Amino acid sequence: QVQVVESGGGLVQPGGSLRLSCAASGSFFRIYTMGWYRQAPGKQRELVARISSGSTNYVDSVKGRFTISRDNAKNTGYLQMNSLKPEDTAVYYCTIGTNNGDYLGQGTQVTVSS
Repeated sequence: QVQVVESGGGLVQPGGSLRLSCAASGSFFRIYTMGWYRQAPGKQRELVARISSGSTNYVDSVKGRFTISRDNAKNTGYLQMNSLKPEDTAVYYCTIGTNNGDYLGQGTQVTVSS
């Protein structure tokens, strides 16, 4: 069994910053990829950022503002979000790809509002 737990969401004013964390544990030997999806009300889920073997990818709308990183020793991933905009409001989900399959967390709410 694998657990993926996100934390760090909350309410922030436009222009502010948040750092999301993703802690993975359970029955796997290696995490190959980590990523962050988000889903806003009434919209489809979109992949925001992904990291694999040191390479990173971002959706255009967050390039230059969000940074994805990971600590392999701790099986933990992060999403640093700067210059937040109201349109970044969504539930953010962490996903991991392991030797034992792909897993998705329960999500953490990010609300950007004044």
